[in-house]
Amino acid sequence: MVTRIKAALGRLRFWRDDPRPWWSWAGLCGVAILALVLYTWSLSRNGMGNSYYAAAVKSGSVSWKAFFFGSIDPGSFITVDKLPASLWVQELSARIFGFSSWSMLLPQALAGVASVMVLYKLVRRWQGDLAAVLASLALALTPVAVLMFRYNQPDALLTLLLLLSGWAVWSALEKGADWKASMWRVAACGALMGFAFLTKMLEAVIVLPAFALVYLVCARPKLWKRAVSLAAGAAAFVAAAGWWVAIVELWPASSRPYIGGSTTNSVLDLVFSRTAGVLGSSQGGAGFSGTPGSTPNWAAR
Repeated sequence: MVTRIKAALGRLRFWRDDPRPWWSWAGLCGVAILALVLYTWSLSRNGMGNSYYAAAVKSGSVSWKAFFFGSIDPGSFITVDKLPASLWVQELSARIFGFSSWSMLLPQALAGVASVMVLYKLVRRWQGDLAAVLASLALALTPVAVLMFRYNQPDALLTLLLLLSGWAVWSALEKGADWKASMWRVAACGALMGFAFLTKMLEAVIVLPAFALVYLVCARPKLWKRAVSLAAGAAAFVAAAGWWVAIVELWPASSRPYIGGSTTNSVLDLVFSRTAGVLGSSQGGAGFSGTPGSTPNWAAR
C-alpha cells in the first residue's frame, strides 16, 4: 500500500524529484497535517478577525464591483487602504461557502499549509531532507506564523507568494545553461511578485533586489542572456502588478469608489504615501486608512 502511494505521488509532476528516504515523506506529511490542525482548529473562534477587512470581504461577496475594487461597503463608496488581491481570495471563498468567519479565514489557513509545503520543497533542493523537514516544522510552529495564518490580514497570501517566488528563482538557477527554461522561471518569479504587490504593495518587493542579484551572479547563461532574463522578469512583474492599477487609474473617478488611504483618490498616491508612512513620514494619507473614525494604518497591519 505504501509503495502504491509513493508511486502515485511520484507521478505528480509538481512533486516529482530525486528519490527521498521514507522519513522525509513522513516528515512532510506529518508537518503538513500539524500545520493544517494548528491553522484550522476552532478557526471560527477568531470571529471576524480584523473587522475592517471583514467588512470588505462581506461587501465583495455580494457585489462584484466591490469585489474588484476592494471596497469596504457594498455600494462601493470607499476602498480599504491596501490593494485587493488578498481580499479576492477570501471573497471567492465567501461566495462559494457563504460569508462567515470560517469561510473568510479558511483561505488564510490553506495559504499557511501551502507555505509550509513550499518551504520544505525549496529547502530540500538546497540543503537536503533533514533541513527541509526542520525548516518546515519551524515555520509551522512559529507563534507569529500560527497567528498570521489564522487571521484575515494580507500577510498570509503575501508569505505564500514570496515563497513561490523564491522557488521560481531557485528553479531558474537549477536549469543551468538552459537559458530559455531559466528565463521562463525568472518571468514566473516576476509574475508572482507582481501579485504579491497587489497583496501588500511595495512591501512585497523588499526581496526583489536580492533575487535579481542572486540570479545575475549565480546563473550559468552568458551575462547578456541573464540580463534578458531579468528584463523578462521585470516585464512580468509590471504586467502582473500593473494591470489592476492601470484599470483603476483610468476608471472615471465619478463612477469608482474613493481610494481609501490616499489623499488624491489615486492608487499610486496610496502606494507611495503608505511607503512614506512606513519610513516615518508625516504626509497626509500615510497614517490613516481614509475612513471616518478608522484606526491608523499601522494598527491595521
